[in-house]
Amino acid sequence: MWRYLAGGGAFCLLLGSGLFLVLEWRSPSQAGAMPVAPQSSAIAAEDGPDTLPAPQVDQRSKEARRFDRYDTDRNGRVTPNEYLASRRKAYMKLDTNGDGRLSFEEYTVKAQAKFAKADHDRSGALDRGEFATTKAVRKQRPARPCAPQSASEKDAAKDGDAEG
Repeated sequence: MWRYLAGGGAFCLLLGSGLFLVLEWRSPSQAGAMPVAPQSSAIAAEDGPDTLPAPQVDQRSKEARRFDRYDTDRNGRVTPNEYLASRRKAYMKLDTNGDGRLSFEEYTVKAQAKFAKADHDRSGALDRGEFATTKAVRKQRPARPCAPQSASEKDAAKDGDAEG
């Protein structure tokens, strides 16, 4: 039973000291209170006429720039023709015979060429080894050039490799 009383007393002391610290911290009569910041107009008047204004940042959003790319006639509206222009260009690249219709063969030209290139024995089917050559190749990011090392740094690196 005495453990509960000791724990309750410790809790009350902790709560009381925390309350005391919070009230003392918030009191406005502190000797070391922070001064109030001056108004921005007062700062500008103190700086004088030689100060430069802050640079203006372009406030156009990413979406506004995208809208401007689509609005080719600059009338503030995107028509269906303007909206579909990029799709039309991609479609025309696939429509190799220019008839305005996209056949399955035209759509799959790249895939067919990839299959034919992978089919080394010209059997009309890919075995496991041939199929492995059709794997998509990801572009590697170019390596970042490193700063040139001095001769002493190169020697230190070689010594470290020899020890390890």
